[in-house]
Amino acid sequence: MKKLQTRDITRLAIVAALYVALTLAPGISAFSFGAIQFRISEILMLLAFYNPKYSWSLIIGCLISNIFSPALGAADLVFGTLATAVACLLIVLINNRNYLLWLVPVICAVVNGLIVGAELYFVSKIPYWATVGTVAIGEFVVVVIGAVIFYFLMKNKNFSRIIK
Repeated sequence: MKKLQTRDITRLAIVAALYVALTLAPGISAFSFGAIQFRISEILMLLAFYNPKYSWSLIIGCLISNIFSPALGAADLVFGTLATAVACLLIVLINNRNYLLWLVPVICAVVNGLIVGAELYFVSKIPYWATVGTVAIGEFVVVVIGAVIFYFLMKNKNFSRIIK
């Protein structure tokens, strides 16, 4: 494993902080938790596709964000963070093949739908399949938007160099 340099650690910390800020920002945080989610910070999941080291930023950012979960508390710390970790693992396994970029929204939607849906079902007694659907749809929409943004951003050599 390659040793992390100060620049790498700084970038990872910035991405984790950005995830938290995009989750908890006033006006946005109302859509970051619950059965219907449009967590804008999930756009950053695309970073794990381009560089696996960003998985750590996303997992830590999600963990910190879930500390502030208004209704689910400790369950969101465990299961919400688990969903991000599993999604990151699966994204890393598809190994940055550009033609597989469009699988990232599917992976995120399915993983978050199933895990967060189960969490909401067991903690809040919200119907499982309905919650799986609403969480998955919100996740899919946000990450598709992210995939389109990253598709064009990665064409910029400077941006691509920084991310990779």
